[in-house]
Amino acid sequence: MIRAVVFDVGECLVDETREYGTWADWLGVPRHTFAAVFGAVIAQGRDYRDVFQEFRPGFDLYEQREARAAAGRPETFDETDLYPDVRPTLARLREDGLWLGIAGNQTVRAGRILRELFARDVDLIGTSDDWGASKPDIAFFDRVADVVPYESGEILYVGDRIDNDLRPAVAAGMRTALVHRGPWGTIQWGTAEARDLPTFRIETLADLPEAVEKFNAREH
Repeated sequence: MIRAVVFDVGECLVDETREYGTWADWLGVPRHTFAAVFGAVIAQGRDYRDVFQEFRPGFDLYEQREARAAAGRPETFDETDLYPDVRPTLARLREDGLWLGIAGNQTVRAGRILRELFARDVDLIGTSDDWGASKPDIAFFDRVADVVPYESGEILYVGDRIDNDLRPAVAAGMRTALVHRGPWGTIQWGTAEARDLPTFRIETLADLPEAVEKFNAREH
């Protein structure tokens, strides 16, 4: 049975449209141009950080995050950036008795924001900066398995990416759900791996509680 659900952050819980727009502004390029190059890079299966190299070769994302913060323009998100299905889904899963977590490739600053937003809604909030391991490294998912009080096969990891989320989660022995949104979720949705790998394919997070309930009823 599925006893714990752990969510990715970007394009799963948080709509990153505003944040990527601010990176375009920081680089001094039109937002539409930045978005088009972003889509081209990920459609080619490249790392999203290559987008910055297209506009500014040698760009160091970590250094520029610090520079933005020093300039009073840090990366940020808030309640208005959450997808509208997030709060109702978390509440429903909690009512159904599931253990809930949030774990993604996020900075220490983002971790603080997540704790402000979700401290009362979930049992765990972990970030790659907290753990010293980043997706898709299997060590990240081993860390998730270590902190969740259930066996790996009882954990459902929910994300928008096959490469970064689902593939390594499955390798770590977890169940997975692919949500159909964001650039990766849209580009990868029609692939054979996206059809065959996930335990669930969901259009929105609102579809998740019923899917889990039906799955557990069959397994019980």
